[in-house]
Amino acid sequence: MAKPWARPFYSSSLWKKCREAYKQYKNGLCERCLKEGRYVPGEEVHHKTWLNETNINNPDITLSWDNLELLCSSCHSKEHNSKYESLREDVQFDKNGDLVRRKQE
Repeated sequence: MAKPWARPFYSSSLWKKCREAYKQYKNGLCERCLKEGRYVPGEEVHHKTWLNETNINNPDITLSWDNLELLCSSCHSKEHNSKYESLREDVQFDKNGDLVRRKQE
């Protein structure tokens, strides 16, 4: 689900047209899987430079095909989960279920 500040962009006709044109240009195949010789349908048009509140209105980032990558759901999940891998070692849940930093030993 998109963050509130990104919802207008992701629901815009400009993004929807860009996304569909990019999928067609990439023949509907996951770019990362294709590099490994696997033919897997691409489902998500991913922004290589992640969108944030500062760059969401910059078409050179949001709509540039140089910043897009068609990924299958598995590759897209791996991409977004990798953002938190280094953090996983530094955090844990407390007794209330809240995420807290681990104490350094």
